[in-house]
Amino acid sequence: MANRFAVRRVLLTDDNVDAAETLGVLLELMGFEVRITNDGDTAISAGREFLPQAVILDIGMPGLNGYDAARQIRQERWGCGVLLVAVTGYGQREDVQRSVNAGFHYHLTKPVEPDVIKFILDQWTVPGGSA
Repeated sequence: MANRFAVRRVLLTDDNVDAAETLGVLLELMGFEVRITNDGDTAISAGREFLPQAVILDIGMPGLNGYDAARQIRQERWGCGVLLVAVTGYGQREDVQRSVNAGFHYHLTKPVEPDVIKFILDQWTVPGGSA
């Protein structure tokens, strides 16, 4: 069995710049390396360079929404095994199912406590030889 390592690199995408920056700072204080983007297209291109182990995506973004961004991330070589977490204001059963269908592992409804995200990130392990 391959060695497994904790998540360290997190790509955080939310079109609400203040919310993204606030959560990003909190995640950094918790020990994560964070890259922030504010739209789905930029998240995908940033992921190619940053190679995150987890991606936290807002769903309701203009342009490429979180569902479509998640689908595209799953098609990327770097995105096949990445942890995908939806953080959104959409909390109906249909919204959760759409998240599952798009490839998300978790669907969290705003406002989300940073400790909940930390718990999810701490529980997830990634295969490979580097943290």
